[in-house]
Amino acid sequence: PPQPPLHPAGLSGPRMEPRPGLTPGVAWAAGALHLCRGRVAALTSSRRELSLSAGSLQLEHRRDLEHKRRDFTSCGNKKLYFDTHALVCLLEENGFTTQQAEITVSALVKITDANMDIVYKDMVTKMQQEITVQQIMSQIANVKKDMIILEKSEFSALRAENEKINVELHRLKQQIMDEVVKVRTDTKLDFNLEKSRVKELYSLNERRLLEMRTEMVALHAQQDRAVTQTDRKIDTEVAGLKTMLESHKLDNIKYLAGSVFTCLTVALGFYRLWI
Repeated sequence: PPQPPLHPAGLSGPRMEPRPGLTPGVAWAAGALHLCRGRVAALTSSRRELSLSAGSLQLEHRRDLEHKRRDFTSCGNKKLYFDTHALVCLLEENGFTTQQAEITVSALVKITDANMDIVYKDMVTKMQQEITVQQIMSQIANVKKDMIILEKSEFSALRAENEKINVELHRLKQQIMDEVVKVRTDTKLDFNLEKSRVKELYSLNERRLLEMRTEMVALHAQQDRAVTQTDRKIDTEVAGLKTMLESHKLDNIKYLAGSVFTCLTVALGFYRLWI
């Protein structure tokens, strides 16, 4: 029969299309794992079939055992282990009538038969037991043979595929480690470049801040000089105003003193004229 197409690593089965976003090695590993799962599912189904066959054999064995138990109970091997006539005589000696003694013994016999039937349901003869054990052992041997054949056929292929998958996974692991080292190196380089750029920006900002502080100090000094000059001008104007006020005050005192003397002179003149 025609063989299915082989994968690049030599595994047989349907070709798995690589998923988008995955590398070819990872996609191949996913396909191999999917194929391995399919083999495991087939192995599980075969085991389930074996277990079902064993269960059917056990059910058939139970049916045969029930049939043999019925034959054993109906074979007429029941025996009574006491003398019924002696028991009837003993009951008659103790005051029972013949009819009462026979009825009591017959009831006791029925109860004993019922109990023996219950006991016989769980019993078989030694010959039947040996035959059943031989049948079970032969069935177990057949199941063991089937399991050995299944192990040789399925487990060997599964083990080979598992080894191939392990080799491929090891290769993928090494590839991933190389990629991780490469990414780590690139990241470290980018981090160092970014760190140097941040340091340059920090030094530039420090220089700008120093320049701004110098400008602010110069502005504060200029403002202080302007305020000092303004204070001096204000003090000069205030001093001039004070001098002007003093001069006006002296003039007013002079005018007031002259007016007072004039009024006194006029008053003295009128006083002399009046006298």
